Amino acid sequence: MSLEEGESLDRIYEFAVQLGKDAGARLLTAATRMASGMERSAAKHKANAVDLVTETDKDIESFIKEKIAKTFPTHKFIGEESYSEGSSREYQIGDEPTWCIDPLDGTVNFCHLFPMFCVSIGFILRGKPTIGVIYAPMINQLFSACVGKGAWLNESQRLPLMREPIPELPKNAPGGCIFSCEFGKQRKDGPNSNFRKKIESFVSIASDKRETEKEGGMAHGVRCLGSAAMDLAYTALGAFDIWWEGGCWEWDVAAGICILQEAGGLVTTGTPPGNDLNIEISEVGLGSRMYLAIRPAGPSEEETGSEGQERVVKAIWKLVNTLDYPRQ
Repeated sequence: MSLEEGESLDRIYEFAVQLGKDAGARLLTAATRMASGMERSAAKHKANAVDLVTETDKDIESFIKEKIAKTFPTHKFIGEESYSEGSSREYQIGDEPTWCIDPLDGTVNFCHLFPMFCVSIGFILRGKPTIGVIYAPMINQLFSACVGKGAWLNESQRLPLMREPIPELPKNAPGGCIFSCEFGKQRKDGPNSNFRKKIESFVSIASDKRETEKEGGMAHGVRCLGSAAMDLAYTALGAFDIWWEGGCWEWDVAAGICILQEAGGLVTTGTPPGNDLNIEISEVGLGSRMYLAIRPAGPSEEETGSEGQERVVKAIWKLVNTLDYPRQ
């Protein structure tokens, strides 16, 4: 479905960036009130003790939804809190213009005043993330992107940002890489649990190849920011080399996928294909719940940047376990 008359991508992009700023300002006000003791986070449990929701989550989502409905009344809206309260877990994104929102990604961080929390605003057109805005107000970092217009930090610095020229990926990746991941909200332990398989995968990525019977990745470091949106933003920035995650929902990643792709990064499935590593590496489905992202990469004498990204994807697939996150 196409945009209606007067709904240019430029206009929607400008609106989304301002909406991110406004929502982020409300988020920062709530954090400041908590820090000053004026109010508590009033966090409630959803699925378990680490799956939290606050009144701030709900307030920010209502604010965003109202602004979108007033400006673009024909657009569809999907937000984490309203979706969580529904009975259906079906994938609800089609071809129509759709806003996919996480009003507060990193709620646990917010409750502890750890600054890696953000508002994440994704605009999806014909099923593809087309505009992305991620704003972390406590550190004043605004990541934004629109298809064909590049990805930006604070509207002035084009991504990737960390080094110029864009460095190639290490030959022995994940060796020499910063690997980003999250423990996730599912914490039930057991031999076949996602939690155990994640931990085993982290060990495999980080362990010394010379000191283990199994193949180890010897990554330089493993980082957990506590926010999938910020993980993707920092991969687009070039600060993280690799992000691997399971259990996310589309509102966690819609904005970040757009930003990373516009920066020149690659996003594909985090589910390893077994022994068949010769399969074509395709773009991930937004609602797949398993993701693997590689930062923007420059060429080397032996390969192009995209060839390097695909090489690293296959290296990660060899080291991680298959996880199971159904839509339920």
